[in-house]
Amino acid sequence: MLKCARWIFVNSNDCIMTRMAEISLNYQFLVEQQVGSTVHEFLSFNGSAGLWRIRAIVDAGGWQHRTTVEDMDLATRAGLQGWKSVYVNDLLVKSELPSTFNAFRNQQHRWYCGPANLFRNILPSILVSRKVTIWKKLHMIYSFFLIRRILAQLVAFTFFCILIPASKLAPEVHVPYWGTIFLPLFLPLIVLNVLLTTPRSLHLMVIWILFENVMTVLRTKAVITGLLGIGRVNEWIVTKKLGTASEEKQSKSRKRGCCNTGVNIHTPELLIGVYLFGCSCYDLMFGHSHFYMIYLSTQAVAFFVMGFGYVGTFVPD
Repeated sequence: MLKCARWIFVNSNDCIMTRMAEISLNYQFLVEQQVGSTVHEFLSFNGSAGLWRIRAIVDAGGWQHRTTVEDMDLATRAGLQGWKSVYVNDLLVKSELPSTFNAFRNQQHRWYCGPANLFRNILPSILVSRKVTIWKKLHMIYSFFLIRRILAQLVAFTFFCILIPASKLAPEVHVPYWGTIFLPLFLPLIVLNVLLTTPRSLHLMVIWILFENVMTVLRTKAVITGLLGIGRVNEWIVTKKLGTASEEKQSKSRKRGCCNTGVNIHTPELLIGVYLFGCSCYDLMFGHSHFYMIYLSTQAVAFFVMGFGYVGTFVPD
């Protein structure tokens, strides 16, 4: 039996970037973990605030270092041995958010590269396991790994960052408005997510959508790296946090601003931003409606802002 406590995210550096991270992580823990525990489906251990039975760890084969998500690896193997997990929602544990945008990027790379690489390594074990039902196997393969950790990022990046802008360069291709943006189809889910998990950030919903769209570039690259087992697949960078830094240091960090362009330039995001801006200009000059121009130019601005690292707070060493 594995018991996981509910997390409360805190960070003295309360900027927009940390709000975006808080919304995303609250959804993962308050929706995925709590709902998964309620319906008794497979629940992945998040690495902190958990209580394990020693026998469960032994039955699962102990801790292994074959991926950068050893906690998820252990939880998956324990689940294949028939062990169940419980999410204790009434027990609160504080956890600090990443202090900088680069720290958040490194964390996200590990969180998406690791599960993809784990899926590659553990798929045979899921298929041959005799201690779980076929339905639980399907849930692990299809819902937990393929949909949540792999396809969601690949589809979002390909559709919204590549295909939709490219359709403006080919007049014979028509994409309906309802299939172009997140809001018409997913607005009720997004509002419900933010309202229930992070109500104080409801006014940042649109910025959060843009933030998540830009992050699909990094996450897609991380997923491909994990699936192929190449590049930074085994890279482990400790997520930098402010911890018990003095108030004076935090104050100086905020006064210095949020951009350090000599270090924080992210080329892939800038290239996608140039591509989106070019498509928006083409639509402005040759398109019959300026709807796509507004949509693409807004996305381009978000890619430029995050590509130059003008997000969060620069914390000096």
